[in-house]
Amino acid sequence: MWKYSTYKQFVSNASPIIALAQINKLDLLEKLFSWVLVPPAVVREISPTVVLPNWITERALMHPISSRILNTSLGPGESEAISLAFEIGSIVIIDERPARWLAESLGIDVIGTLGILFKCKQEGFISEIKSYIDELMNNYDFRVANDLYERILKETGELP
Repeated sequence: MWKYSTYKQFVSNASPIIALAQINKLDLLEKLFSWVLVPPAVVREISPTVVLPNWITERALMHPISSRILNTSLGPGESEAISLAFEIGSIVIIDERPARWLAESLGIDVIGTLGILFKCKQEGFISEIKSYIDELMNNYDFRVANDLYERILKETGELP
């Protein structure tokens, strides 16, 4: 498994930023990564609901989006986030399964909201993650497969 500490740049899609903001834990991204880049389409997606802190910076793509990415059913934010991560050689922070699969097929390391919570517990930034996952699932229509939910809670010692 990759180590996030070996990367210098991090690109996020809208959904992890929105999810973490919903549970008042957006600061966890800063604790893990110090600063995060987002492409313009992501800024447009989150601007109605989340005010971006100064450690989340908008960065435009330097090159057009690859046809391999454009020929998918991904939304503009996902497409631009994957393209930017590919362009600058960074991790992409993204939740949606098809987008994760595409990013991984392009050789991009991926982490999502649950991975952020998991790593923050490992690093000691939070003492538990179950209540945050439950809040996302119960109040914000965040979907987590039962087996993944149980596996994460077992690995963090929050489920016997």
